[in-house]
Amino acid sequence: MAAVHTRQVPTARGVIYVHSAPRALCPHVEWAVGRALGEAANFAWSEQPVLKGAQRAEYYWEGAPGTGASLASALRGWEHLRYEVTEDPGPGADGGRWLHTPDLGIFFAQTDAVGNIVIPEDRLRSALELAGTNVRELHRELRLVLGQAWDDELEPFRHASDMNSIVWLHNVG
Repeated sequence: MAAVHTRQVPTARGVIYVHSAPRALCPHVEWAVGRALGEAANFAWSEQPVLKGAQRAEYYWEGAPGTGASLASALRGWEHLRYEVTEDPGPGADGGRWLHTPDLGIFFAQTDAVGNIVIPEDRLRSALELAGTNVRELHRELRLVLGQAWDDELEPFRHASDMNSIVWLHNVG
């Protein structure tokens, strides 16, 4: 009897962080994510304290390599949505990070095994060439390639859940 070889499809994992979504948009976000994953997605929504009336959620996903890009594309273009999609690197596949804000649109970066942004050599060479000897321009180019504007805009939303767990200590005496 001949041995049957089955080929295992590599899986990718990641997280969707919806930093802010209007309440009315939440079911549509779940539907879009579910459609991209090929299965129902149910988020645990909570209030976003940074933006009145907005909701936030985290959703851990698993799928084929490249699913992160499909998820980011499924959510792209919704005017009032702030989100991040991560895809962990796997065998033969780079990781990725997609950031979206209403004002800036979408940003993508390749990531390494611990989530650091990996800047391709040609992009670094381009930044050096564009900046020439101007250090300020090089700084601007590097901030652009790192997605700093997206991080700056999303940072207050990322740490909003920490606001509920702060313990205030007062001097007594």
